[in-house]
Amino acid sequence: MPERITSRANPLIGEIRRLAGSAAFRREQGRMVCDSPKLLEEACRWRVPLETVLYTDGIVLPPLPESCRLVSVPEDLMAYASPMKTPQGVLFTCRIEVSPLPEVLTGRRYVVLDGVQDPGNVGTVLRTLDAFDGDGLLLLSGCADPYSPKAVRSSMGAVFRRQIWNCGVEELASRLRQSELPLYGAALRQDTVDVRSVALGRSLIAIGSEGRGLSDAVLALCHKTVRIPMSERCESLNAAAAAAVLLWEAYR
Repeated sequence: MPERITSRANPLIGEIRRLAGSAAFRREQGRMVCDSPKLLEEACRWRVPLETVLYTDGIVLPPLPESCRLVSVPEDLMAYASPMKTPQGVLFTCRIEVSPLPEVLTGRRYVVLDGVQDPGNVGTVLRTLDAFDGDGLLLLSGCADPYSPKAVRSSMGAVFRRQIWNCGVEELASRLRQSELPLYGAALRQDTVDVRSVALGRSLIAIGSEGRGLSDAVLALCHKTVRIPMSERCESLNAAAAAAVLLWEAYR
C-alpha cells in the first residue's frame, strides 16, 4: 500500500530536494531524481533500479517492482518537491549506474563534450546520440552533470540506455591511442575541412561550449577539425544542434 505524505518537513521531501539540487550529493549517494510519467515508463522498461516514487492523485502508474516505495502526495507538495517549474505528477529516485571508462573503446561513434555547462544541452546531446546509435558520451571537466533533473528530462530516457563517462584530457588521449580512433573537433583552424568530406563512421566527435569552443588541450588531440556548412549570416550552432548534425552525418 502507498504511503501518504502531506508535510514539507518530512525527511523524504528534504532528501529529494537535496538530490535534485546538488551534484555533489548525487555523486555521494549514487542516486538521482527524475520527473515525469514518461521517464518512469522508460526507467521501468530498461529495468533501472527504482527506489521511491512520488505521485499525485489521478496519476496512473506503470507496474512497479515490489521493492519500490510508493508515496502519494498532494499537488502543492509535489510542486515543492519537484525541481521542475511544471511538475507532471510523478517524481522518482533511482540508482545511478556508472561503469568505468574502458581501456579500449570498441564502439563506432562517441561524443566528447568539453566545457558544455547547460544541462539541457548535455541531455539533448545524449538523446541525439541515442537516436543515431552512438556508443557513449565522454564528459570532460566543466560539463554540466548529466544526472541533474534538467539533463535527465532533456535526455528523454537516453540516460538509462547509453553509457556516460567523466574523464580527463589525459584519459581521453590514452583511449584514443589504445582504441586507434580519430578525434574530430567541431572548430575552425588551418586544417578545418567540410564535415561532408570526412569519414565519421568510426570516430569520436568533440564539441565545446558556445562561448569558448574546444580547449587547446582537446584541440591538440584532434586528428582534424570539421565545420558544418551553413549560411554566412550565422557564425555557429549551439552544442546540441552541432552534435545533431555531426551525429547524423556519421550515422548516414
